[in-house]
Amino acid sequence: MIPTNEELGLSPAQRAALDALANEHLRAGRVVSEARGEYRLWSDGEERAASCVGRFLNAARGRGDLPAVGDWVALEATAPGEAMVHALLPRTTVFTRRAAGLRDDAQVVAANIDVALLTAGLDGDFNVRRLERYLAVAWESGATPVVLLTKCDLADDLTARVAEAREVAGRAQVIATSARTGDGFDAVQALLAPRTTVAFMGSSGVGKATAANLLLARDAQRIGDVREHDQRGRHTTTHRELFVLPSGALLIDTPGMRELQLWEVSHGLDAAFEDVTALAAQCRFRDCGHGAEPGCAVREARAQGTLSEARYASWQKLRDEAAHARVAREQRVRAATRGRPPRTR
Repeated sequence: MIPTNEELGLSPAQRAALDALANEHLRAGRVVSEARGEYRLWSDGEERAASCVGRFLNAARGRGDLPAVGDWVALEATAPGEAMVHALLPRTTVFTRRAAGLRDDAQVVAANIDVALLTAGLDGDFNVRRLERYLAVAWESGATPVVLLTKCDLADDLTARVAEAREVAGRAQVIATSARTGDGFDAVQALLAPRTTVAFMGSSGVGKATAANLLLARDAQRIGDVREHDQRGRHTTTHRELFVLPSGALLIDTPGMRELQLWEVSHGLDAAFEDVTALAAQCRFRDCGHGAEPGCAVREARAQGTLSEARYASWQKLRDEAAHARVAREQRVRAATRGRPPRTR
């Protein structure tokens, strides 16, 4: 059964935005899946195939302005089971990365999510530096990040791996799980309140599809065999899709990301590195570069070993990448204003 808009989590602000369009023919619908500009929408208990009207497409400044899975849109029913999208309703949260390829543009991974399940496998590819990157983007999105450690039955040293994750997770909850034994999934279920939207985010092969099937209590997502040389699952999810969980929560499963390049990260970086940010606030000079300046609390913490060199280097790297992305966006805006295509790299 297709959920109602209330069950899908339509917010009062989104209802108000729809009413402000002052068009009696428009209704709200949520994007369930998208493929090459064609959408599957749920709206008031019905499913419709849809595409965007031309004026909406022409007004979009980039991919980030187009609907993504989880988005709410204003649609007009044109035929049984069909519709046209006229507008994008305001997003409450948005998980965005820099799109792959040469052109500087945003890609919305998922929209209007309440909880971002940042998934990392406790196998041979566990990487806390990658986890820091996901945390920065998740905090920036406005969603609540939760670190979901999968395959805890395969961990070489479970206690050490969980401790590493907690060291970088900060305020984010860390849950260690095993789909084989069911360990940890009670804590995941506690997050799945009705009308709450959760989304799996992570690299390929970390066990997102397996976890999704366990939460759905059915095999909705195809699962690949485990590779013999490193015990990692093969990536099988090929597109983003929204599902209804037995609890009434909504789940967005996403394909594994080979890379997560930063697009717009400011307060998200501060939230992901609260320890470094707190130290930087203690520096004598507000514009301290944390090099040879006198009274640098960050340098002192590194010298004393209370801030690891790896953690500091990761913060520097993501800070520089975020700054580069900001410059690229500004160049893109200026080029668009002049009527020329933005420069590619």
